[in-house]
Amino acid sequence: MPLISTSELVGDACSRGSAIAAFNVITLEHAEAVVHGAEEAGAPVIVQISENAVKFHAARPIPLTRAAAALAESSTVGVGLHLDHVTDLALLHLAADAGFSSAMFDAAHESYPDNLAHTAAAVRWAHDNGLWLEAELGYVGGKPDSPASAHTAGVRTDPDEARHFVAETGVDALAVAVGSSHAMTTRTATLDHDLIAALAAAVPVPLVLHGSSGVPDEDLSRAVAAGIRKINIGTALNIAYTHGVREFLDRDATVVDPRKYLARARTEMAGVVRHLLATVSG
Repeated sequence: MPLISTSELVGDACSRGSAIAAFNVITLEHAEAVVHGAEEAGAPVIVQISENAVKFHAARPIPLTRAAAALAESSTVGVGLHLDHVTDLALLHLAADAGFSSAMFDAAHESYPDNLAHTAAAVRWAHDNGLWLEAELGYVGGKPDSPASAHTAGVRTDPDEARHFVAETGVDALAVAVGSSHAMTTRTATLDHDLIAALAAAVPVPLVLHGSSGVPDEDLSRAVAAGIRKINIGTALNIAYTHGVREFLDRDATVVDPRKYLARARTEMAGVVRHLLATVSG
């Protein structure tokens, strides 16, 4: 089937009181694993490409977005395509033409007034160009440009600020800082479920959890029950990818055909996708 808009996929999750999982991809093998794992789980999924992944591909998003669209065309489940963690306005302005139906504009590192003003401008542009826009309030830990952790005082999202931010910007979804952290390689994050519930009550738009790779299954399920509607996962795929390649080459260091170890990596990632979709999709 054709790519499905992020708006439709998140809206469906909201109507079911569930969540849609969104997986960050870097290579074709990542994207293939995400779609295959979703098919095995029988659940829709969002393929995400971050600004950093676009930079890795020499600032050219279209080869990977076209591959994702081709995978969606032959898929038995709904697949969306989202541009993640954009700070570069030039890249944001390429999003619609590159095939994305949505983007996450990230000005969370700025002061509250600047985040609000820059996000509001991004929302106006996005809506004028048919894009659904996510933004972040508070500051999720683990970003390379921040010394703050997920538990640093003042980084978590305040419900009153969230209410004002959403009303003033018109953003379509809000990524919130509730205890998760980007790039975690252990599943030891502790979420503030009371804060998630308070944020869900405060704002009329879907809440997004970033840094979900470090969150245990039980906490992910509780976060969905408390009001999270989109769950972002990236590092968990990279751990599986690297484990698959390393284990294969450790067994046979003479292998030079990358198809052999990349196939293993793809299978490992698909298993992670299948498991996490079963955890969060309900």
